[in-house]
Amino acid sequence: MMEVKENDMDFLEDLDLYNRAMENAYYIITGKKTLDDLLNDLGEGTADDIALPFDPMREDGKTTDVVEMLIDYYEQHEDYEKCAELTNIKTNASEYR
Repeated sequence: MMEVKENDMDFLEDLDLYNRAMENAYYIITGKKTLDDLLNDLGEGTADDIALPFDPMREDGKTTDVVEMLIDYYEQHEDYEKCAELTNIKTNASEYR
């Protein structure tokens, strides 16, 4: 059996945190969840932390950089339904900047 080193565990934890951040951002940007929903999940113990690739106190995540990062993320995971939904938001949302 192959031994898992501490650096490998750090990488896996970072990757898990990154994946959670992308999922949370998707939920917020698409309106499927709010920041309050994520905080409630944390308070109820159904989430360990709230990871986001943007500062929710300063922006809503619907910036060019964040939405395009999410589209790239979901393209890499071949989740084209989410890509289409994000592309639609990017194209049609009046608050998109």
